[in-house]
Amino acid sequence: MKEINLGRILVENRHKRGITQDELAAYMGVSKAAVSKWETGMTYPDITLLPQLATYFNISVDELIGYEPQMTKEQIRVLCRKLATDFSTQPIEKVREQCQEITKKYFSCFPLLYQIGSLYVNYSPLVENKATAKEMLEDASRLFERVKSETDNVDLAKQALNMEALCQLTLGNPSEVLNLLGEPDFSMTSTEPLLASAYHFLGNKKEAKSILQVGIFQHTVVLINLLSIYLGLCLERKEVFEETARKSYAIIEAFDLEKLHPGIILPLYFTLAQGYMKLGNSEKALELLERYTKLATSNIYPLSFHGNEYFDLLDGWLENTLTMGSDMPRNEMTIKKSAVESIINCKTFEPLKDDVHFQNIIKRLKTLEENVSVQLKKPFGAQ
Repeated sequence: MKEINLGRILVENRHKRGITQDELAAYMGVSKAAVSKWETGMTYPDITLLPQLATYFNISVDELIGYEPQMTKEQIRVLCRKLATDFSTQPIEKVREQCQEITKKYFSCFPLLYQIGSLYVNYSPLVENKATAKEMLEDASRLFERVKSETDNVDLAKQALNMEALCQLTLGNPSEVLNLLGEPDFSMTSTEPLLASAYHFLGNKKEAKSILQVGIFQHTVVLINLLSIYLGLCLERKEVFEETARKSYAIIEAFDLEKLHPGIILPLYFTLAQGYMKLGNSEKALELLERYTKLATSNIYPLSFHGNEYFDLLDGWLENTLTMGSDMPRNEMTIKKSAVESIINCKTFEPLKDDVHFQNIIKRLKTLEENVSVQLKKPFGAQ
């Protein structure tokens, strides 16, 4: 993030055009000493002189003072990675102050505002102080509302709307969610088939395949999320719950989702294990907890969005389209810690506490916690 650099910009532009301090001073109607002080940063020009200075060098006032109201995609990625680490290792209020200062400075950089709102959403559940967690969600909701209302990027506006609705739901305001989202769109329309066909017709087979791969990937992720939520509504009918579980397993296997996107499969296994416990089937619950633990302790870190042999064009889309590229909303330390605590702190599994298999699962999961403790002792960026 850069401060006002008017002095440096003046020197660079004056040298670039072969202009002396005397010549610039004569044009501006000031002394050479005044120009010298501007360039060394001892003083700044009167605000009324800025448009005249900018016009002289054929640049904008923003360019003249070196002010950058926007951050590049790479700058956002680097900053948000650091903030994610800070949320995991620093006092929460200190990190919030950092975020507030950043959003004030870059209040018109909507991709950045969206990412900081996403950080609030992802780290607020880990905050012990409930009042602070609530404030973070309220801050996030306001950021998403601004992005939704002000950005010219249609896709970003839609994402911000959904995230704003998520904030309101988490805050316990379901009526506000309905007001925000309105009636569901079940029109079954999708642009991917038309776009892919158009590119194929023009001879651009690679772009056609890329569009379809992205569409299949996105819809598969959405389907898994829908099934996970639907499972919670099927507990009154055991056969429907089990059929939904079977369909979920089939999709996971068909697209190799444990390797492709383990981040969405861990919550699904957790939901299934809870469901079987509530149905009184502790054996199946342990089976799902075993799947959960095997996946959580496997070589899946750092978690990221990525393609595979089937989705061989996905990585390019992720890098070029998403602000954070392949990065997940939470960093590795937080994901590992959450994977452990979600099982240990879940009251649904309390009847299993004396079970040897369950105790072994907890023991294996705690190796992740030990790994997190080691990571926390390393400086930021260390491998």
